Amino acid sequence: MKPILLGAVLFSVTNLALAQKFSPTQTRTAIFAGGCFWCIQPAFDKANGVIKTVVGYCGGREPSPTYELLSSEKTRYRESIEITYDPAKISYEQLLDIYWRQIDPTQVDGQFTDIGPSYRAAIFYGNNDERKIAEASREKLARSGKFNKPIVTEILPATKFYPAEAYHQKYYQQNPEQFEAFERGSGRISFENKTWSDKN
Repeated sequence: MKPILLGAVLFSVTNLALAQKFSPTQTRTAIFAGGCFWCIQPAFDKANGVIKTVVGYCGGREPSPTYELLSSEKTRYRESIEITYDPAKISYEQLLDIYWRQIDPTQVDGQFTDIGPSYRAAIFYGNNDERKIAEASREKLARSGKFNKPIVTEILPATKFYPAEAYHQKYYQQNPEQFEAFERGSGRISFENKTWSDKN
């Protein structure tokens, strides 16, 4: 083999090996509904292994849903969050542990002061493995003794997720004072502190 050709082959092989070695980690997504999506985004944004979060709408069938549609409560869509994560750093089960601490899993008609079908809590699974993990996690929570009422959070097959309007994204960063007032006024903070006294 001629030196130039041999060099080209070695260069290509080396580049391929480097590309494989430093290729981006395969990511996964999880979708949860937990009442007002403004309030559940911060906890996931802080979690190690979470790459990106987007709030939006899941659970319905109409194309391109809007906040106005959800406000009408004439749809099956729920305010939700889509979490892109690195499974090598955080597992689906660990995401569920974070999720449970953001909601009241015994509330049927919504979450805290946000009442209506679009605010009902749900875990949207993307495959059978996620469904099984979610069911096991819910059962573990039910056996924990933290709640006197039944756990009513639904586990549902995910429909297409649609991102919400830009002004909803990272609302806690865009409008920190309004967000803090809303979150505390909803009763969510006091409930979380009372229920999860071991919360870091």
